[in-house]
Amino acid sequence: MYHIKSKQWWQCAGTRAIRTAAQAAVAVIGTSAVLSEVDWRLVGSATVVAAVMSLLMSLKGLPEEKE
Repeated sequence: MYHIKSKQWWQCAGTRAIRTAAQAAVAVIGTSAVLSEVDWRLVGSATVVAAVMSLLMSLKGLPEEKE
């Protein structure tokens, strides 16, 4: 099990957070009919919230952890 402050934990949790943030951004952008109608503040907000939530969820444990 990784220690939360270890470099390996931060790498795994960071990778998950970036992927989750990207998925959230694509989902929010995809709700607009035209790219010029995208609410970029909403995209940014959803992206940040998704990344933070991913990091918080990683505190419970990461599937990448070896037991």
